Amino acid sequence: MSFTVVFKTFSSAEAQIVRSRLDAAGFDATVINEIASLSMEGYSMAAGGIGVQVPASQAEDARRLIHSSPASSSDPSE
Repeated sequence: MSFTVVFKTFSSAEAQIVRSRLDAAGFDATVINEIASLSMEGYSMAAGGIGVQVPASQAEDARRLIHSSPASSSDPSE
């Protein structure tokens, strides 16, 4: 199964909130690069941020749900 990143942020808390919201809506969401991004000062930016991914077949619907959230401030187009 291939996965697609549907949301990126530099905030661990924001990534977990988005993942939780997707989980609650029935998506199979996971957070990636969180530990690496938190391991070293400034590494989050170097690593490209923290991503939330879902199976590729769910990506379009997941992005639609993320866009409907007034709390999401990062670019979910990635």
